Amino acid sequence: MAAALIKLPAELFALAEGSRFEGRLDVGELRLGPDSYRLDEPVTWEADVTNTGEAFLVAGVAHATARTECARCLSTVEESLTGSIEGYFLIDPEQRTVDGMEGDEFDVLPANHQIDLAPLITAGLLMELPGVPLCSEDCAGLCPSCGADLNEGPCACGGDPALDDFAQAAHPFAALRGLSLAGDAQPGDTAVDEGSGGNGGGGAS
Repeated sequence: MAAALIKLPAELFALAEGSRFEGRLDVGELRLGPDSYRLDEPVTWEADVTNTGEAFLVAGVAHATARTECARCLSTVEESLTGSIEGYFLIDPEQRTVDGMEGDEFDVLPANHQIDLAPLITAGLLMELPGVPLCSEDCAGLCPSCGADLNEGPCACGGDPALDDFAQAAHPFAALRGLSLAGDAQPGDTAVDEGSGGNGGGGAS
């Protein structure tokens, strides 16, 4: 099984030394909220590990192709992902804090000097997944009455009139429908003279 466990060589423990690692990782599936993404092929990854003096900085990228279903029409959606691999592993096991970092932004290097990049790779790919998977931004979805794919054209059932009425009623300006506004006065309507008062005044003295 392809994995992402790297062993740091002794020469990396010299200040400013660095090494590049690469490989493949079998992920199989990613889940984001209610959506499940299939990864039929292993993730390919590469990462540079650099000794900063207090820690090993891990920086790299992971590439994967993920497949899921469109949230509207249920057709297969394919996403090409390029996620960032980021990690910071303290060399001194007694160190508890890092300036400018929260506690969940760094780890301590294991005593066996092996780093499992799998969680970092998975986290980077998850950040690249869409919140709502769509086959296209203008996907018309499925007919709520007969289930036909409306991307292929209007369905034969003509839709449910009750659903159309509901959609019209849900419109934010539905209450204004049919309302006659002052600006809509038709020719022949009687205009009100703003200068006339209730006492019939306004004549010459």
